[in-house]
Amino acid sequence: MAVRLFEGKDHADSYLQYRVAPHEVISIIMDYMEKRTPKPFKLAVDVGCGSGQGTTFLAPYFTKVAGTDISPAQLEAASANSNPLNVSYRQCPAEELPFASGEVDLVTAMTAAHWFDRQRFLQEADRVLRPGGCLALLSYSMTMTLEYGDASDALNDICKEFYAALLPFRSAYLGPSSVNLYLDMFNSCSYPDKEWNESLQVRRTVPLSGYIGMVETFSSYQKLKQKDPAEAERLSNDIQNKLLSTMKASSPDTEVTMVVHYFYLLACKP
Repeated sequence: MAVRLFEGKDHADSYLQYRVAPHEVISIIMDYMEKRTPKPFKLAVDVGCGSGQGTTFLAPYFTKVAGTDISPAQLEAASANSNPLNVSYRQCPAEELPFASGEVDLVTAMTAAHWFDRQRFLQEADRVLRPGGCLALLSYSMTMTLEYGDASDALNDICKEFYAALLPFRSAYLGPSSVNLYLDMFNSCSYPDKEWNESLQVRRTVPLSGYIGMVETFSSYQKLKQKDPAEAERLSNDIQNKLLSTMKASSPDTEVTMVVHYFYLLACKP
């Protein structure tokens, strides 16, 4: 059964502001496609597109790009972006895509497929993909690390405190690590031409407040916030203050390097 989250407007706005758009992974996807899929690339579908950060990176490579999501709030945030003219958005479940059989060159889901009914989604992706079309599913672990000179190790000990405090609020649906769900999808995919990578690091220079904001978009933090808003705010403030103290900095605008640990699967339909 698919899981519905991230549907509130405030959460959608935070998602747009803080989530990392992985252009490095888009480059890997397109390199994979260009070696296997005959051009022209007419249509890419980004499923569970959220606020569209990843969707727009596909625009230069395809005649049309469609982002789909179940959440009206996420799609409202996506549509408010400065989108390329060939990008559009549609509301639908991941398991019921409004495209004809064999119409799509690329189906991708960025940090979303773990919430889908995975077997139904894989069947639906197979239906809409044309022969030679590609499937690309990617996500990242919820344990980002920080780099800040000689203080990096101490900062990451504090980050681990943050993640540990949120662990009780993690969805049981995900299990101990969502990477296992993606590996299961990789193993379930019947395409003989497929690849799995569990260790791509994406670095972004962000203000420390941007790191805090990123963690606050996690479903586990949002569950804590729903249960006890004061405790959620106290936790964020406590972690931020500890990080600032360790950095010997006073402003949450102080920049750090945030390292996001991606994993992904790529597959080409025969």
